Amino acid sequence: MKQSKQILRYSESFKLSVLKDIESNHLSFGEAMLKYNIKGRSTIQNWAKKYGNFSLLNKIVIMKKPGEIDRLKEMKNEIRRLKEALADTVLDRKIAESTLEVICEDMDLDLEKVKKKAGEELQRRQSKKTKK
Repeated sequence: MKQSKQILRYSESFKLSVLKDIESNHLSFGEAMLKYNIKGRSTIQNWAKKYGNFSLLNKIVIMKKPGEIDRLKEMKNEIRRLKEALADTVLDRKIAESTLEVICEDMDLDLEKVKKKAGEELQRRQSKKTKK
């Protein structure tokens, strides 16, 4: 038989007193959970949001050195440039494949055989370059 989960309801005054204790005694949410036997990892955090004790919530602080902002802009520009280059390369490949299909069709050649032969030739040429 499945056991039902016990739901605890805390009074508003209890919630506020816990938040006040956290603030005045510099407790972490985890310490307050243990002290007051509160279940649920985000319970106290939700209370802090609800009752406006935002000073208790973790804040993300980003520290940046003077050159980091410029470096970040450079990196974003480089990513944008690389994405554009990739898009151009994909487009060029699609054009080349379409052209090959049309040529094979016009010359009544087997497309797969032509691709296989071209791949073998490319490997042969590359192996010649690496031997030099």
